[in-house]
Amino acid sequence: MPDSPAAAIAFLRDLGAADLAHPGGTLLAHLRRVERQLAQWGARPALRLAGLCHACYGTDGFPEALLPPDRRADLAGVIGTEAEALVYLYGSCDREASYPALAEDDGVFRDRFTGRAHVPGAGPRRDFAELTAANELDLAVLDPAFRSRWGPALLGLFTRVRPLLSPPAWSSCEAVLAG
Repeated sequence: MPDSPAAAIAFLRDLGAADLAHPGGTLLAHLRRVERQLAQWGARPALRLAGLCHACYGTDGFPEALLPPDRRADLAGVIGTEAEALVYLYGSCDREASYPALAEDDGVFRDRFTGRAHVPGAGPRRDFAELTAANELDLAVLDPAFRSRWGPALLGLFTRVRPLLSPPAWSSCEAVLAG
């Protein structure tokens, strides 16, 4: 069934996510934990599917891509166009250029694949922030060295984007990064 976690998991397995090493086990294990975290925070299905597939095109912090960005239609056929657009937004983010102004209504977002800049709407920025929190908190929970090294900067980022985060996501950020 398209747009389902089971179809997405099968697709990710076919792409090799279960064989790709990632902190905490495999990339697939990480992706599943991110999706579960988003579910616990009450995320809608499209955001949860984006969380499950967020690393398909690689990310600025994890360059191992399962699919090149020119195969976006393949992923959209499995998880739907809304979820795929969030996966692309997440994977394409040039973090250094985009994070400083993420919480601003007119904050410029730079696409690391194309170099183009654009201003995402409030909804995509909220989804991006929520997905970023779920991803980074998974790593911080599993790896004390990661949390020690990156925790203060992540807490600073999530404090700046707090208006974009759901209350449960912000509570998790505080508990993991400030606690």
